[in-house]
Amino acid sequence: MATASVLTLAAGAAFGYVEVFTKGFERLPTQLCDGAVDRNLAEKVIPPARKVKERGKFLPSTFNFMFACYVRTDDSYLSGEAESGRATIEDWESLEEDSSRGKPEWLSVNGVRALAWEDRALVYVPCTPRRQTGESDHDRERSLIAESRAVGDTRVHGRELRQVLVDFAYQMVRHTYKLGECIEPRTFPDELPRL
Repeated sequence: MATASVLTLAAGAAFGYVEVFTKGFERLPTQLCDGAVDRNLAEKVIPPARKVKERGKFLPSTFNFMFACYVRTDDSYLSGEAESGRATIEDWESLEEDSSRGKPEWLSVNGVRALAWEDRALVYVPCTPRRQTGESDHDRERSLIAESRAVGDTRVHGRELRQVLVDFAYQMVRHTYKLGECIEPRTFPDELPRL
């Protein structure tokens, strides 16, 4: 009888631990950062925790705009920014030569380009904000570039982590493209090809 009581107590304690200390993600919406990214991306990277925080914020200005997003626990975070600016495709491709981070994995589809290193990813797409169409200096292409990173403890590593970082940055670009009212006609695929 004592063994049954001990087993019941142990099972109850294990269930209680899981319910209290590892259900942080289940308390969040399925779309994080004001609808920008899928919760499952963060769940792939960040270990289970009791408390998970997330926030997304769109910051428009006269000439540019930025969207920032983070998902974090006490020990880990997944974050990124998507920012409009002036960058040509040549500027973008020169990032691949950033030897301080090693050689990235690279992909391109329908004018969307992505670079992924071990600890961060960048996604580029041409984007001219509607409010910039009257601008007189058209000497440089307008663009939207998102960067994402994971810091601290992660559940995945290597290529799997790089893929999640690309997906996170891509979902931020897709969301921010709409918020920034980019005028180039573009149909975004649901996801980019796998690395």
